[in-house]
Amino acid sequence: MVEADEYDTAFFDKRSKFVHYRPRTLVINNLEFDHADIFPDLAAIERQFHHLIRTVPGDGLIIHPASESALQRVVEMGCWTPVQRFGGVECAQAQWQARPLCADCTEFEVLHQGAVVARVHGTMPGRHNMNNALAAMLAARHAGVELATAAEAMGRFQGVKRRLELLGEPAGVTVYDDFAHHPTAISESLAALRARVGEQRILAVLEPRSNTMKQGVHKHELAGALDGADLVWAMQPQGIQWSLESVLSPLGGRVRIETEVDELVARVVAEARRGDHVLVMSNGGFGGLHGKLLSRLEESASGQVG
Repeated sequence: MVEADEYDTAFFDKRSKFVHYRPRTLVINNLEFDHADIFPDLAAIERQFHHLIRTVPGDGLIIHPASESALQRVVEMGCWTPVQRFGGVECAQAQWQARPLCADCTEFEVLHQGAVVARVHGTMPGRHNMNNALAAMLAARHAGVELATAAEAMGRFQGVKRRLELLGEPAGVTVYDDFAHHPTAISESLAALRARVGEQRILAVLEPRSNTMKQGVHKHELAGALDGADLVWAMQPQGIQWSLESVLSPLGGRVRIETEVDELVARVVAEARRGDHVLVMSNGGFGGLHGKLLSRLEESASGQVG
């Protein structure tokens, strides 16, 4: 299995990386505008995805969400490969559906053409992870794995690094690392964590680091994406032409803007209390913030931080 995206291959090869992979089974989870340093608009990305699906052989399979209009446009450009669409039970056009059995979606039923065919007792919270699990099961099915076997395996899956990855629980504060940097991913990660922790406080810590975000392409979506957090700390990137303070002003007193990692860590540690959940979101190293935050929380628990 290979994960790929539409970013260019190299400075001497501006084709998207994924056109080189020639998959037989292709899962496309979503398609939104990103990589503004490479693509002028969504239509240009859709064209690259069309190049990708045309590399899948006629005896292969393309799996994608039924609710994604951008992906439907890609398929309608021309496709010679069988397509299976998936989604939640509210998505009537999906051949395969996932029906959650608990609030955080870790348990769900798999339906095919309306009939229950499998049940999953998973570990990863959130509707997006439920849909990801269903897509993975369909890909495995195309490779010859029985659905029941795939469902059982999903129950043992503990996730991957930087996707709601649990880093530790110093001083009774649970700290997670997440790669989220696009507003949709930020919103989904917060929703997944909220479904798991209920009314306990979520402290979101964001570094808007991607080229697309630094250009301000998604800046007006940021406040809404972060609305699921109780408190928000955001790092103002160097050399950008827009203000995080202005963009996140709809969050009111819930948001704090910082310019230095050490100061940000100190303020989060001063605010955090036992039972809180800190979700750190960045597509980079965040200046070593993760390790510094864990260390300072440990020190605070032992009374070493004044």
